[in-house]
Amino acid sequence: MSYQTGIGQRTAVVTGAASPRGIGFATARRFAAEGWAVALLDIDGPGAEAAADKIAGEFKAPVLGLAADVTDQESLARCVEALAASELPPVGALANIAGVASPTPFLEVDLEEWNRVVGINLTGTFLACQAFLPQMIENGYGRIVNMSSVSAQQGGGVFSKTPYSAAKAGVLGLTRSLAREVAPHGITVNALSPGVVDTDIRAGATDEENEARLAAAVPMGRQGTPDDMAALVVFLSSEDSSYITGTTQNINGGSYIA
Repeated sequence: MSYQTGIGQRTAVVTGAASPRGIGFATARRFAAEGWAVALLDIDGPGAEAAADKIAGEFKAPVLGLAADVTDQESLARCVEALAASELPPVGALANIAGVASPTPFLEVDLEEWNRVVGINLTGTFLACQAFLPQMIENGYGRIVNMSSVSAQQGGGVFSKTPYSAAKAGVLGLTRSLAREVAPHGITVNALSPGVVDTDIRAGATDEENEARLAAAVPMGRQGTPDDMAALVVFLSSEDSSYITGTTQNINGGSYIA
């Protein structure tokens, strides 16, 4: 059975969606604005619920906020069960936005930091895909969008360093291989590779001077916005993107041109 995009017909799952200034929240909001039901997942459960209430109030859309640790298989399984028990329609899209930065120099990175960064950025993407993909296959429609970074392509050089770059490079490999594997089911898998984006991911580890320097290094003369990212995620989740899969979408204002 296939479903048409629209309220009451498909649900978009967005991880890392609680922060009001984050890409995840902007993406969930954009999905709701374009007629999707939305499930917001975040390790901050109350924050996810508050974000869901805000979006539901704005768009009168079916929205659900759930606590989820993307590094925990059982936590994601509980989210799958909660969605199945809810009144939301089948999952048609998954946006893996959850992630953490890591500006620590390589020789100062301990194993705990390495595992944390790789666990959230790469393993979390793998586990979320594995959790929600079966429903997409069963229902005959699926769009997966994974969050990588220009740091994966150029070896850092923006803010985060080696653990982050390695994890985000892994996301690109996962995206390409999974795209090939699930293409016979009509499911697409793509990755976004942003440059510097104006979010709170660097909070506490940067200042106005550094933020201005990051913006000045972008040919377009500004940092990206969460809404810039959200627009592309939602397009890649639409029926219009059905022949786009296995790609890395360079959305960086020209700071990296491949």
